[in-house]
Amino acid sequence: MDLFSFAYEQEDTGKLKPLAARMRPETIQEVLGQSHILGPGKLLRRAIEADQVSSLIFYGPPGTGKTTLAKVIARTTRSYFAELNAVTAGVADIRKVVDEAKERLHMEKRRTTLFIDEIHRFNKAQQDALLPYVEEGTIILIGATTENPFFEVNAALLSRSQIFALQSLTEEELRQVIDRALTDKAKGLGELNVSITTEAADHLIRYAEGDARRLLNALELAATTTPVQADGSILITLDVAVESIQRRAVRYDKSGDNHYDTISAFIKSIRGSDPDAALYWLARMIDAGEDPRFIARRLIISASEDIGNADPQALQVACSCFQALELIGMPEGRIPLAQATTYLAAAPKSNAAYNGINQALATIRNEGHKPVPVHLRDQSYKGAARLGHGEGYLYPHNYPEGYVPQQYLPDGVDYTFYQPKPIGYEQQILALQQRRKQQGRE
Repeated sequence: MDLFSFAYEQEDTGKLKPLAARMRPETIQEVLGQSHILGPGKLLRRAIEADQVSSLIFYGPPGTGKTTLAKVIARTTRSYFAELNAVTAGVADIRKVVDEAKERLHMEKRRTTLFIDEIHRFNKAQQDALLPYVEEGTIILIGATTENPFFEVNAALLSRSQIFALQSLTEEELRQVIDRALTDKAKGLGELNVSITTEAADHLIRYAEGDARRLLNALELAATTTPVQADGSILITLDVAVESIQRRAVRYDKSGDNHYDTISAFIKSIRGSDPDAALYWLARMIDAGEDPRFIARRLIISASEDIGNADPQALQVACSCFQALELIGMPEGRIPLAQATTYLAAAPKSNAAYNGINQALATIRNEGHKPVPVHLRDQSYKGAARLGHGEGYLYPHNYPEGYVPQQYLPDGVDYTFYQPKPIGYEQQILALQQRRKQQGRE
């Protein structure tokens, strides 16, 4: 950042910049939220205050302060500050910054901090181009991303960087954002004598969903489009607020974190037997445009993994839901989705079958494939009888209750994989299993 750029950053540009840009915090003390990484004594705060910042990756939703933190570091560090946006920059831009950084380090003994916004937009080659210069210390990298860096950022870059997850601002923190914007005469709306009703502020905060930038954009729109009253003041009412932020931002990328986090919350709510929470997350996915077939497939998995034989009907309900979706489509498909979701959430739970197959697979992979006992082998093909295949096999239907104790596992082992729980229908399975084990001992 040169002298003229820095001067431009510092001067009051008034309406040339949006309110969100003008109200950007300039010091660490002005930053709202993120106390888990910026609170007194926290590692990142200590590093910033001591000017000992190493390469960093800031990860979090929009409007949580990733770029702000980079700017704060720029104002407190003694290094030169350069900035690129991964949407428009390429390898040539990286090389130019690096060449200038090398010259600066050689001539001025001054390091360069390179901030790359939306670093997840860089492809592998572009990220690889940064590696040697981060490794040798030519540049200090600060990357910002809304995507999970463990999926989107080169593993080699990650290993050379500290990763900090930023969180959405709370309602109280967003309320402080409004108060600052309305009272700050130098950068905010203080000179306009703007006030806002409690209902209007609540509406803007609720629909901003933790995004300070979205909140400030809506507040600015409301303030600059509302007629001035006779006394020269501007009052933002609920009606004005509704017009200024008519629909909340849907933070949902079908290939990003919100996709995985939301489906995770959905399945965990079903597993936790909370139909209301499950319906909430279902509605979130439907509203965001998630593929309903993806949801239905996850319901089928949950029916077997989390419910299993505690309620065997759950699998049928889930499969029928998928079939219904194929037949009727959306938006009516939300109804069978809701029916299946609430059925599964309310059903008794058992993961005994799920655990059983996992344990069986682990055993086979550890111990190898053991031979099939002779009496269980197929005796229908030519020569099988001469080999003794099937000899000694007891046909269960020839015995009372269609059951007779005999060896079914390979020779020399006595595994127990399926352990029914005393829940739902599995209670009956457990009782029957115990009775058959007792018959085997007699």
